Amino acid sequence: MGAFGIIDVARSGVTAANTWLGAISHNLANANTRTATDQEPFRAHRVVLQAQADGGGTTVSGVVTSQTPAPLAFDPNDPLADENGLVQLAQVDVATEMTDLIVASRHYQMNLRVVTAAEEAYEAALQIGRG
Repeated sequence: MGAFGIIDVARSGVTAANTWLGAISHNLANANTRTATDQEPFRAHRVVLQAQADGGGTTVSGVVTSQTPAPLAFDPNDPLADENGLVQLAQVDVATEMTDLIVASRHYQMNLRVVTAAEEAYEAALQIGRG
């Protein structure tokens, strides 16, 4: 890790949190999606984070989709309903997404605060050298 390693670590956290927030937003935007029972339902996306081997922060190693069965709803008036009056709902748990949203936004804020504090500390150190 270089002289500005703390900033690099925190920036990797900001980037990871930003990706996580994007996935959560996508999930919430599609939470009310309905499909016919013979189609693939919308499945929540989950961001997979991995620590960098050199201790230099975190990276997004991938995005996976949930494989939990999609819930069915009885709505015979829905144009997508099958012969039994069933439609598939999106495989998104809004309560889980909202909890993840809070955690991801705190993750983003904290890493951004570390970047700001480190930059201020480095600037203060430079001012000492100038004085």
